[in-house]
Amino acid sequence: MTKNIEDRKTEYNSGILIRILFLLFLVYYTVMSLLAPVRKKDALYGEYGFVQDESNSINEKIIKDSTYLSLLKQKSFLQAKLAMAETDSVYLTVSIPDSMVNLEISGLTVHSSHIAAYRMSRLLRKGNEYIMTSMLSEPLTIRKSYSTIPREPIMKKMAPRDTSEYRPDIIPDTAEQKPVFFILEFDKGLRLLIYQDERGLYPGDRFVCFSFVLWQRIRMIFEDLKKVFLFKVPEYHPFIKIRIPASDARIIYRALPLQGQTGLYI
Repeated sequence: MTKNIEDRKTEYNSGILIRILFLLFLVYYTVMSLLAPVRKKDALYGEYGFVQDESNSINEKIIKDSTYLSLLKQKSFLQAKLAMAETDSVYLTVSIPDSMVNLEISGLTVHSSHIAAYRMSRLLRKGNEYIMTSMLSEPLTIRKSYSTIPREPIMKKMAPRDTSEYRPDIIPDTAEQKPVFFILEFDKGLRLLIYQDERGLYPGDRFVCFSFVLWQRIRMIFEDLKKVFLFKVPEYHPFIKIRIPASDARIIYRALPLQGQTGLYI
């Protein structure tokens, strides 16, 4: 009897210890996650912040002037587009003020799409405009991409043994029917999320969207946990999320090279 009581006490104490350890880890993980945006902001400010020197005669006060910042944004966007035009490859431009997404090559627009809705992280929306503009004065290079559709559709077909067995293709490309959601991760830590417009979503499409978003969040949580377990602050990724028609999203994703470039105008 005494032994059973002692075993129950041991189990009870172990349960309390596990709960305490889990709570401490949860607090630790929350603190590290809250530090991530601050760390990213400091890194951007340190790399792209205004520096006054002899070769830079600009008064620091002018970088807060709305007219100057507006012109600077246009100049930075044009600089990024000019750099991409020299690559002689297909690239993407996203203009939030104009609500337009364009596929371009050598400075010529080959496909355009209207942005139905957009959302961006607070760091890009409320951060220092001079620093954000300086960062976007160079093209962003795609490092990774995730999508609900294949980049190159593949059709499986059994080859006929002779001409009598030949039948023309009548099976539609099922990839054309799948909802389009994809994420582009850039070299500067930014993410561009391009989703098809919700107005064209069916109930089954919404489940695909939910599954895709859930899987991406799980993936990011695991990436953060790897950092946290090593006592490092997780990497924060500022993002821009836009919605465009499904047909345009499909064309854009398949047209962009694996290491393609993007210019952003926010």
